[in-house]
Amino acid sequence: MNNPWVKYSIYFLFIILLQGLVFNQIQFSGLVYSMIYVIAIIMLPFSTKLTLTIGVSLILGVGVDLFSDTFGLHTSSSLLIAYLRPSILKLLRPRDGYDKLLLPSIHDMGKSWFLTFSTFIVVIHHLWFFIFEMLRFDLILTIILKTIFSSIVTLFIIILLQYLLYKPTKK
Repeated sequence: MNNPWVKYSIYFLFIILLQGLVFNQIQFSGLVYSMIYVIAIIMLPFSTKLTLTIGVSLILGVGVDLFSDTFGLHTSSSLLIAYLRPSILKLLRPRDGYDKLLLPSIHDMGKSWFLTFSTFIVVIHHLWFFIFEMLRFDLILTIILKTIFSSIVTLFIIILLQYLLYKPTKK
């Protein structure tokens, strides 16, 4: 299993199943939803082209929507962060640029960089998701609370998954 795309595909399927079979069934309250599947988009290699990122996000979103009966909410949220991912990476780019052999992981890029990058991705994803889930401006406080609490829980689980699933890339 030396091919990174084979390894990534296995993680990808595992994450969809984990989201659909485990995390979709867990609700801490009406304000907290853990949508950990965004880790599959976060962990795409730095050199991934935008079209491939969007394709992966489309498949990921449709897969999660099928488990969730959300009729495109996960798909649209995934596509948004896939589209914005290169801009966020550019915003957070180290002075010397990204090493193409490394992954955007906590092990390769450090805790601070990973937490910043993941927070951008997760908050944008969740905000978009909850805005379109509710689609009412009188519920803006609920949308903001759901975004904040769900983002905190999702980020905690994503960081936990980083330590459980991903190993440092050999330099």
